[in-house]
Amino acid sequence: MQPVLFMSLLSNKCLGKGRVSERERLQWRVAAELLWTGAMSSRRGLISLDQPRKIGHNLPVVSLDSIENVRNVGGMSVKHEINRKDEEFDASRKPPFSLGQLRAAIPKHCWERSLSRSFSYVVRDVAIVVTLAYVAVYFDSWFLWPVYWLAQGTMFWAIFVLGHDCGHGSFSSNKSLNNLVGHILHSFILVPYHGWRISHRTHHANHGHVKNDESWYPMTEGLFITLDFWGKFGRLNFPATLFAYPAYLWWRTPGKSGSHFNPSSDLFDPSEWKEVATSTTCWLTMVAISMTSVSQVGFLFVFKLYFVPYIVNVMWLDAVTYLHHHGYEKQIPWYRGQEWSYLRGGLSTIDRDYGLFNEIHHDIGTHVVHHLFPQIPHYHLREATAAVRPLLKSYYREPQKSGLFPLHLISVMMKSFSEHHFVADECDIVFYQKSTNAK
Repeated sequence: MQPVLFMSLLSNKCLGKGRVSERERLQWRVAAELLWTGAMSSRRGLISLDQPRKIGHNLPVVSLDSIENVRNVGGMSVKHEINRKDEEFDASRKPPFSLGQLRAAIPKHCWERSLSRSFSYVVRDVAIVVTLAYVAVYFDSWFLWPVYWLAQGTMFWAIFVLGHDCGHGSFSSNKSLNNLVGHILHSFILVPYHGWRISHRTHHANHGHVKNDESWYPMTEGLFITLDFWGKFGRLNFPATLFAYPAYLWWRTPGKSGSHFNPSSDLFDPSEWKEVATSTTCWLTMVAISMTSVSQVGFLFVFKLYFVPYIVNVMWLDAVTYLHHHGYEKQIPWYRGQEWSYLRGGLSTIDRDYGLFNEIHHDIGTHVVHHLFPQIPHYHLREATAAVRPLLKSYYREPQKSGLFPLHLISVMMKSFSEHHFVADECDIVFYQKSTNAK
């Protein structure tokens, strides 16, 4: 294999075509030529078992007035140097700070959970939900129903976020109370609380990992090419992807099996069987209440009052969770193998500005600190983020400022779904690549 071709394959396959600077391409070419020279000098033109290690260890300096960086590509560490002045910031570089340093920078009161404050948000959101429903039923006007659907669906999503805090234990210090409130809130919007809580815990513990992450993780190229039309349509086509959450609860995502409703699913340990069964029972109770309501007042009435807002809530959930891990203006690194760490995975998440909805959705857009420290209550996330910003520096992706409504994020999602299709099957640091045959 010629050195230039070797360098091209490495950069295109592992780093994503078009995402490598000219300086880095030069550095890869030097490394490739060294490997090529070693290969040609080896018996039968092959590199010996220990030669990659020797070559990688003795790579020369390729840059001036710079710092050393080691990147793992295809399982081999290649040394090169990056000029601080000329080179763009490399988000996949190991951060110069630790998780402990970030934790120490956050004020102590940010970790404190206030039961009264948490319940005040529940009371507020439930009051708004009841008021909106009352007004919609009272006027029963087709001119007002669409406004109701958008407003109520937004509040359903706010209810989800409060249940989400219960799942993380940031609602209160009482685990039993967290689970009780979480069950009530999530069952109301047809989410199996413990089933979701456990899989979401897996997501946080493995964020940014190509294989082990649970939510909106990238497909590998090998998996992508095996998907049928509907598999690709459901994952890559906007706005169809905004309706994916109920299907995810039932069947997870391509490449993984299991159900959030089945206590015997691969998602759960045997010790969690009772918790999952309890949540599924609560979910079935809500379904029964809905069906009883249909029989009493008619399908159309329940559809307008409850099911359309539920669908709007699902759209919010899918959009927000996707945007927290995709769609930044510069490619975001994903990891596997020894390159992954809890800190690096968490730093791959993105904060978003949702304008008017920041307060309504309990600052769910303040996501980086939340992913690293999910125990922090939502009402302290902004202050905690401000405290760690001086340490994060360029590792923090400044959110684009939103107007009153976050309409700018629609184009962000559309662009991401059209370009971010899969990552390489190999390599420990990978970036999204675009398929030439996405549909």
